Amino acid sequence: MANEQPEDKPATLADCKRVIRAALRKHEDQEEVGLNIYPMMDMMTILLVFLIMQFASSAAEIVQTSELQIPTSTSDVEASQSLAVIISSSEVVVEGKRVLSLRNGKVDPSQKQGGGTGWLITPLFNDIKTHRDRLKMIAARNPQRPFRGEARIIADKRTPFRTLGEVIYSLGQAEFGALRFIVLQHKQPG
Repeated sequence: MANEQPEDKPATLADCKRVIRAALRKHEDQEEVGLNIYPMMDMMTILLVFLIMQFASSAAEIVQTSELQIPTSTSDVEASQSLAVIISSSEVVVEGKRVLSLRNGKVDPSQKQGGGTGWLITPLFNDIKTHRDRLKMIAARNPQRPFRGEARIIADKRTPFRTLGEVIYSLGQAEFGALRFIVLQHKQPG
């Protein structure tokens, strides 16, 4: 009985773990070398937002047509980010959306509060109020950029003064009082 073989016993969980640990120790730890792209994606997103904001606040890019001839100026002031109002001889456009049709550069009296003698252009005022509310909500969530009521007016140089006055009055009634007129930069010789 001295040469008796031990009984085979089932391996316990501890035995399995011991065998696995011993096998892992025999193999050198190979570091997995890879590129974590998530921080890079975050960086690209930040750069994209920065570039969009940079282009949005750069000089207005406006295509002149027969209905929109922009006056010139020698000023060097850069256009700021603000509500864009375009007045051509046939329409008024706010932030790229047609709000009002004009007839020979004039507002139809039925579109104004008070008729022909009124100054407030009702559809324009209602549209601008919507933009004002949106901008105020954004400003409430971002204290670094408060609502300043800034608007830039891009008007045809042949726009009647009365029409321009009515648009300015409507902007003012909707709390847009900081107005800038966009003009073509005229370089003086010299």
